[in-house]
Amino acid sequence: MRPRRDPTGEKQTILVTGGAGFIGGNFVLLAVGAYRVVNLDALTYAGNLETLARVEGHPDHLFVRGRIGDRELVEHLLASHRPRAVVNFAAETHVDRSIDGPRAFVQTNVVETLELLEAVLGYWGALEGEERGSFRLVHVSTDEVYGTLGPEGRFTEESPYRPNSPYAASKAASDHLVRAYNRTYGLPAIITNCSNNYGPYQYPEKLVPLTITRALEGRPIPVYGDGGQVRDWLYVEDHCRAIARVLEEGAPGEVYNIGGDSERTNLQTVRTICGLLDRLVPGSPHAPHGSLITFVEDRPGHDRRYAIDAGKIGRELGWRPEETFESGMEKTVRWYLENRGWCERVMAGKYGGERLGLGGRRAR
Repeated sequence: MRPRRDPTGEKQTILVTGGAGFIGGNFVLLAVGAYRVVNLDALTYAGNLETLARVEGHPDHLFVRGRIGDRELVEHLLASHRPRAVVNFAAETHVDRSIDGPRAFVQTNVVETLELLEAVLGYWGALEGEERGSFRLVHVSTDEVYGTLGPEGRFTEESPYRPNSPYAASKAASDHLVRAYNRTYGLPAIITNCSNNYGPYQYPEKLVPLTITRALEGRPIPVYGDGGQVRDWLYVEDHCRAIARVLEEGAPGEVYNIGGDSERTNLQTVRTICGLLDRLVPGSPHAPHGSLITFVEDRPGHDRRYAIDAGKIGRELGWRPEETFESGMEKTVRWYLENRGWCERVMAGKYGGERLGLGGRRAR
């Protein structure tokens, strides 16, 4: 990203929320230097300052611990730093955890997003001239709001919302609020919906890092159901480059779907990772790592297939993913091999790789 400057020649400031998490953290690492980044994150279990070690002390990065639902804090940051944009990554994101405890997802993804919108609306409403005209709010969401697909077709920006998990429902609600604030109040907001991300700094409860960490430990690798659930995999740095393109060139009121054009079943994904580990860790006592694959009870309400049609962002903004599934996955596995200490530290006392998402056996 090249440096972005305002008419006075000063580097532009953006407020990034959730910027110590997986996608938000990768975006901050990309954006610092091109922008002055004010980074607001609550540092819940999945947010970690170690992700931001590379920009610690950087003059273009200011970290603030706090929640998007703290209206007074958000209003203070907006008034003090006068950002030209807000990029909202702040969210509870794990489907399994939403099944076990949906209330936290509604609180953060719906109630606190409303508080953020109110603060941003007040700030934007007081801007004048070029500052008002160039301001943007980019709200980062998921393809899971669209529900599940059959064996054919892909989600487009016109696909109806049919969320099937508490997580997806909470993100759908937040998307609807953002859209309403654009249509009702004129807030220059843009929504993005992405497919499954993978890459460096992902908390090890998710499929890709969980597979890597458990394989390296010689522990069973859980695959839900028959493993035939299809996901469109998107390398996180490609996603961050897409968000940057939307921030700089996207049109207010628009929705942009971002996908990696890399459909694989969960079982194919796990087997790919195991094959990479066999090659990259030839002395592993647990090879062949595919022998650790263990089929377990499926997730309740597990969506069968997601796939994104990213044609719009390609046509209108010129974005394309740079990584293939194979190249991105190898980069990811190599990163986790080289950063095993990061995994151990971020998981310490928080998560031991146990099964989540059975909802306490709630009645269906």
